[in-house]
Amino acid sequence: MLSKAISAAYLALWISYCTSTSAEDPFMTRALQLMSETPLIDGHNDLPWQLRIQFNNELNKVDLNTLETTHTNIPKIKKGRLGAQFWSAYVPCETQYKDAVRQTLEQIDVVHRMCQKYPETFMFATSSHDIMEAFSMNKTASLIGVEGGHSLDSSLGTLRTMYQLGVRYLTLTHSCNTPWADNWLVDTGSETSQHNGLSPFGKQLIVEMNRLGMLIDLAHVTEAVMNQVLDMSEAPVIFSHSSAYSVCPHKRNVPDNVLIRVNETGGIVMVNFYNDYVTCSKTANISHVADHFDHIKKVAGAGVIGFGGDYDGVTRLPEGLEDVSKVPKVVAELLRRGWTDEEIKAALGNNLLRVLSKAETVRDSLKGKSPDDVPIPYDEVKNTCRTSYGYRNAGAVPSLGTLALVLTLALQAFITLTVS
Repeated sequence: MLSKAISAAYLALWISYCTSTSAEDPFMTRALQLMSETPLIDGHNDLPWQLRIQFNNELNKVDLNTLETTHTNIPKIKKGRLGAQFWSAYVPCETQYKDAVRQTLEQIDVVHRMCQKYPETFMFATSSHDIMEAFSMNKTASLIGVEGGHSLDSSLGTLRTMYQLGVRYLTLTHSCNTPWADNWLVDTGSETSQHNGLSPFGKQLIVEMNRLGMLIDLAHVTEAVMNQVLDMSEAPVIFSHSSAYSVCPHKRNVPDNVLIRVNETGGIVMVNFYNDYVTCSKTANISHVADHFDHIKKVAGAGVIGFGGDYDGVTRLPEGLEDVSKVPKVVAELLRRGWTDEEIKAALGNNLLRVLSKAETVRDSLKGKSPDDVPIPYDEVKNTCRTSYGYRNAGAVPSLGTLALVLTLALQAFITLTVS
């Protein structure tokens, strides 16, 4: 009798389990199928920074197969079906005017060493072709993005050197102004604008990034910078880890008018999972994240959406999205909301592949153009930690090339004002 009761109870539990999960299974099954066909490309992960602050970048003391103090490790990557990752080479704003370049180079180095230590999992990548090659080999394509223009120390030579080391996007600012660009805190009123967006040198840098084929990341900048870059960049832009301002009115998010312009220029907004940018509060869930995907699709179309989880760079994540293994749940939720297979594939990776391919096409079209070697005016970067070597006369007269750029930009602004 007891045996029959136990069997009946077990059967009831099994039926209850099947009933509760059957509604979810078709969406998750479909999500995983789509993720096997199109690489999930995430725009921003701060694991390299965690390796620095927890282990001083001493990879010999770390095993990414067993590491449990981060949102990201190899088992979680595999479970989360992570096809490609832009690893963030981030150093804090406190390094600006000090040792930002050295520390950033060390972060670039740790990504390279991570790929070398785990070749069965990671493949270093610098192009859209590399991403697809890694995906075909069942490896995670590993790209680098430098998070913050302060990492350049206002040097186009440093920008070019980082490109040669494999960096494929630059976030123009972090949460501090640079000598040539305003950061998002200016829009909150907590910091003062120094450039009304971009300085003339900041605009030089945009042109040089187009020539190199380096993606311009507008996460962390002011709305003025967003619009100035959208006005002048020949290549589409990215927001590597930002969400929708209309859903959560945080100045790190993207307003609707900019979303529309991102669509018009072929760019991408990669949705951030940080609770503070998802709900503007300390708590959030998967549905709240999906609301951002839905809103961006409604305003600008499925062609501008991507994933930019910001794992290992944030302290609060939505319930159900606690680490990188959980990302397929977002895909399943979007399918539950009626997203088509093609829309899902676009958001997973096809949109980013299109943007990167276009930047590569722009680069190739500019091969005949010489590198810009006109430095930022010395007076704009002069400080006690900087020498004047390289400036024949501190405060020298700008070159004809710089003057031509400034005059061209001024003429464009005048024409815009006249037309409007």
